[in-house]
Formats: sequence, C-alpha cells, structure tokens
Amino acid sequence: MMGAMCCLVLAVLLVGPRLGLVLLFLFTNAISRAFHHGMLLPLLGFVFLPWTTLVYTWLVNSGHAIDGVYLVILIVAVVVDLGAHGGGARHRLQRGGSR
Repeated sequence: MMGAMCCLVLAVLLVGPRLGLVLLFLFTNAISRAFHHGMLLPLLGFVFLPWTTLVYTWLVNSGHAIDGVYLVILIVAVVVDLGAHGGGARHRLQRGGSR
C-alpha cells in the first residue's frame, strides 16, 4: 500500500508542483509543519516558487538538515523556478518583437 501511495504522490508532483502543493495542503499537515509561522510564505511560494516550496516542505518533514546535498537540491529547485519565470519573460519579448 505504501509503495502505491509513493507512486501516486510522485505522479502528481510530476504533473505540476502547484497541484502537489494543493493536495498536500488538503490531505496532510506537511505544509503547516514546514511553515509553522503562518500561511503567507507557503502562499507566496505557491504563486512564485512552487518547486522550491515543495522541496523545502519535503526537506523539513523528512528531517533532513538543509546542508550538503539537500542544500544543492533546494538551490536546483530555486533555479528551476526562476528559469520558468525568466523563460516566460524571454518568450513574451521574442513574440512581441517579431510582430
């Protein structure tokens, strides 16, 4: 049963980080355990840095210290999120400039 649950969670996260965050929020208390000072940071993370929010939630709830390999994973999530924002802006500029 646990293996099937892990596969389901992984499939949802690969579909989209925001869907994963919504499901975590609705069906677990993982987000409230990771961000115990309120819901402002998770909400901002949902909008602007969803992969980073997911990775940080995973790190905190799994008990991993945010150093070494886990810090690299968190930095990669930040780069992926920022790349998604930068790529969208570049695409808009290229599309607007070709008209």
